[in-house]
Amino acid sequence: MRTARFGKLKVHLVGGSDREGGGDGPLLVLMHGFGAPGNDLVPLWRQLELPRGLRIAFPEAPLSLEGMMPYADARAWWHIDVAAIERAIREGTLRDLSATEPDGLSEARAQVLETLDALEAELSPSALGIGGFSQGAMLAMDVALESGRPLNGVVLMSPTLLAEPRWAARAASLPRTRVLISHGRQDPLLPFALSEALASMLEGCDHDVRFSPFNGGHEIPPSVLRDVGRFLSECFPASSTE
Repeated sequence: MRTARFGKLKVHLVGGSDREGGGDGPLLVLMHGFGAPGNDLVPLWRQLELPRGLRIAFPEAPLSLEGMMPYADARAWWHIDVAAIERAIREGTLRDLSATEPDGLSEARAQVLETLDALEAELSPSALGIGGFSQGAMLAMDVALESGRPLNGVVLMSPTLLAEPRWAARAASLPRTRVLISHGRQDPLLPFALSEALASMLEGCDHDVRFSPFNGGHEIPPSVLRDVGRFLSECFPASSTE
């Protein structure tokens, strides 16, 4: 694994010809969720069956949550009301954020776009995909809609629908894109129904959406790992699997 700064963000690079992002294959950028350490998703590299030559970049969110979380190196793409989430979990009332433009979303998007520019300039990938988990998945969707880049695939693990009017308008203007959405039916943090709504919105705009539901909570179970591996093999068909 190679760790370096691309733009303003620290990025962990794996895969490729040297297992450190080398070669000229495609690139997948995966972003972790709120409160996770910056390297939280890196182990997925060894858990997924990936196309040969695929490189994965794992950017670290810019905001430190030191002192706010019970473990070290917790990070966030934008701040959220943790107390409100804990209250909603206790009361069993999941929050509908579909009309919300979170404070800090545009700033996070700008930093990720700058990082994508730097990654593409140095790595010259043959194709590009983007994705993430939870808050990272929300940001990945926002970046995919606003970047204007052609994307071979978008991987959204336990996302939610945000900024619905803007997202719907942007989705309608984009070329047909492959999107995988996974979500647990018993997710205590983000409503399963809003991932269904996101899938419906994208399908209504003629995107190729695969929905991967599972019986579970806010997590990435083995069934999702299998679906992600298959999805990536479809997204990068010129590559053969390891």
